[in-house]
Amino acid sequence: MPDIKILTEGELRDLVPLDIDAVECVEQGFTTLAGGKVVMPPIMTLMVPDHNGEVCVKSAYVPGIDSFAVKMSPGFFDNPKLGLPSTSGLMVLFSSTTGVLEALLLDNGYLTDVRTAAAGAVAARHLAREDAARVCVIGAGVQARLQLKAMALVRGITSAVIWARDGAKAETACTDLRNELGMDATASIDPANAVALADIVVTTTPSDTPLIQSDWLQPGQLVIAMGSDQEHKVELDPGCLAKATLYVPDNQSQCALKGELRSAIKAGVFPADRQFTELGDITSCKAPGRQSGNDLIIADLTGTGVQDTAIATLARQRAEAAGLGATFTS
Repeated sequence: MPDIKILTEGELRDLVPLDIDAVECVEQGFTTLAGGKVVMPPIMTLMVPDHNGEVCVKSAYVPGIDSFAVKMSPGFFDNPKLGLPSTSGLMVLFSSTTGVLEALLLDNGYLTDVRTAAAGAVAARHLAREDAARVCVIGAGVQARLQLKAMALVRGITSAVIWARDGAKAETACTDLRNELGMDATASIDPANAVALADIVVTTTPSDTPLIQSDWLQPGQLVIAMGSDQEHKVELDPGCLAKATLYVPDNQSQCALKGELRSAIKAGVFPADRQFTELGDITSCKAPGRQSGNDLIIADLTGTGVQDTAIATLARQRAEAAGLGATFTS
């Protein structure tokens, strides 16, 4: 059997920073998904209710990419109380031609963080106003910070407001962003006001109750909802989707089960059989995105296996070019 490449989190952080190349990689994944030939099975989820945990398994075969990834992503949301990160995991790469194991990417969830943030940047690039400058982030974890870094790659972001249930964490996140990005970042105790004043609103929490109400939203905004990726999660009141000029899922069938679309259908906002323009339709220019500066747009990003295959393949290609990683001979 061929040798297996093993890459550690440290190596992967060096190989795949959150930069414009990562954004382009994920955007191409969405574009290919819109071509209709990607094979992407439903997400497999293992719930661990006794410990506020879940494990998601995602994958996709993408024509034109030599390998496909199977990603295992645990999320145990009480871990911070134990001094541990909420998310971890790894990706496994197989040959698309033979199915032979090619690489183990021991990233502890890092590549998932990057591809998730990159997806937010893709949505902002195609759906936010060109003059969007102020971002409101709901949540204060790793993804909150990465989303702001990603937004700054595609829009001229000048300021950010962070709201979180834990005000101390919001303050810490703002301090980190000011130090790392030189960004004007402030914590808010009033989420309604923070949302109303933003050009782009990003939600990054595992909440199981709505955090944003429809009357907070304003014409011209882009709302990127990415916390809801399971049947029990929700960050937007269903009325937000009813108010939107345009609703854009990353993958409609997946969002109907696990995203904000699920609760909107349940609330009767949309019929279950209504069809929507997906993000890949817009990146591939099959459908228009923002039509007016006054459009209120909601992007529902549940995270797709296409993103995992795309970012994992990029990591392996760069590792080979740089001669990094240990080789295991089976």
